[in-house]
Amino acid sequence: MKQRRLGSTGFDVSEVSLGTWEIGADWGDVGEEEGKDAVRAALDAGVNFLDTADVYGDGRSERLIREVLDERDEDPVVATKAGRRLDPHEAARYDHENLERFVDRSRENLGVESLDLLQLHCPPTETYYQPETFDALADLQHAGKIDHYGVSVEKVEEGMKAIEYPGVETVQIIFNPLRQRPAERFLDAAARENVGVIVRVPLASGLLTGAIDEDTAFPENDHRNFNREGDAFDVGETFAGVPLDAGVAAVDELREHVPEKLTLPQFALRWILDFDAVSTVIPGSTTPEHIRSNVAASNARPLTHEAHGATRDVYEKYVEEHVHHRW
Repeated sequence: MKQRRLGSTGFDVSEVSLGTWEIGADWGDVGEEEGKDAVRAALDAGVNFLDTADVYGDGRSERLIREVLDERDEDPVVATKAGRRLDPHEAARYDHENLERFVDRSRENLGVESLDLLQLHCPPTETYYQPETFDALADLQHAGKIDHYGVSVEKVEEGMKAIEYPGVETVQIIFNPLRQRPAERFLDAAARENVGVIVRVPLASGLLTGAIDEDTAFPENDHRNFNREGDAFDVGETFAGVPLDAGVAAVDELREHVPEKLTLPQFALRWILDFDAVSTVIPGSTTPEHIRSNVAASNARPLTHEAHGATRDVYEKYVEEHVHHRW
């Protein structure tokens, strides 16, 4: 597994890592042992960066990670997130008192004295204009409760504002062949500021696996069923904000440009990794076979200029009008 430096943190992290939203909640029913097997498979494949959040199953994801790490010798970087327990419209509540409470709970769930990396979990846009929120993160760092801090954003503009704060060392953002706007300005800006870029939703909630069509049925407790219109959280988190029919059409055309030795998901991951500013990409899965296949994208050859051009053409033809102006 190839590694890249995660901004100024000093961590060298696996290019393909593991997002653990699926083992927490909102992706249908996932048993605890199934979730732990996913973490084990990732570690076995060379992953050394795990991304979680305190709201993934109300701490379940964090606790399962701790249980797996307690039984093994690896010491991966574990990044968690905080803030989604707050009212999404109340930026003022992203204060020291609440953030410290969330940090202490995650420290307990993960069984650590200090969190490797704490990320604000997609807070309201106004939060990025509140220096006191970032002062609170710096205070928690100085107190020894977090080693590093960053943000998880919905919008490119939020990422651009976040990296103005000198303590922000990482930004997590949605970026994939169906969400290309971060490549226009944000990636270069992050590289200039030596900020690590963590890419989430790289397979567009499964759209870029090629296994989903307009008739695919999802469990009642799967966000791809209940959040298609953004009823529960930002619609951009589900299918990367792309309407299902447009996404399926885009994927069908994209298949024509996948090299013979790559699967469609590997093609999507390789496309992301071809951008040097990306530090790591965090696809989620509970299937060990899929996890191993995702990891293999790290060792694939970069895509050709023709493949990148074709991917841009597909984006402009099918999905740009739906997502480019929003995120």
